[in-house]
Amino acid sequence: MTTSKAPAYDERLTAPRSWWAIAVLFGLSMALVFMPYGPIAALIALVAGTCLAGLFVSSQGSMRIRVTNGLLVAGDARIPLNALGEPQVLEGEEARAWRTYKADMRAFMVMRSYITTAVRVEIVDPDDPTPYLYLSTRTPDRLAKAIGERA
Repeated sequence: MTTSKAPAYDERLTAPRSWWAIAVLFGLSMALVFMPYGPIAALIALVAGTCLAGLFVSSQGSMRIRVTNGLLVAGDARIPLNALGEPQVLEGEEARAWRTYKADMRAFMVMRSYITTAVRVEIVDPDDPTPYLYLSTRTPDRLAKAIGERA
C-alpha cells in the first residue's frame, strides 16, 4: 500500500494582478494602433495583443516550489533534502544583494523580480558543482522551516 504524503510546502510564484491589467492595456493599445484600418482590424489586434501579453504574464507565474517526500522541487529541478544545508531567510537588501553582486554564476536560482524575499540554501553534496540555491518566495520562513525539518 502506497501512502501519499501531503507536501510540507507548496507555492506557485504567480505574477501580480497589476501585470494582468497591463496585459489588457497592451491589447487596448494594439487596438488603437490598428483602428485606422477599421473596427475589425482593431478587434483582431485587441484579441491578439491581449492574448500575447497574457501568455507572457502566465509564463511568469508558472514556477512552483514544493517540499515533499524528501525532495525540494523547484521548476524542473528535483533536489534531495539530504543534499541541502541549513536554509537562510533573505529579506530586503540582503535578498537583493544575493540576486545581484553576491550571486555566483553556478548557483541554481529561481528569481522573480516582483518577489522581494527569498531563501538561500547551501548545497552540501560534494559531487554537485552548484554552490547554493536561491529561491524567491513570498513565505520564506515557511519554506526554510519545511527544508530544515525534512533535511
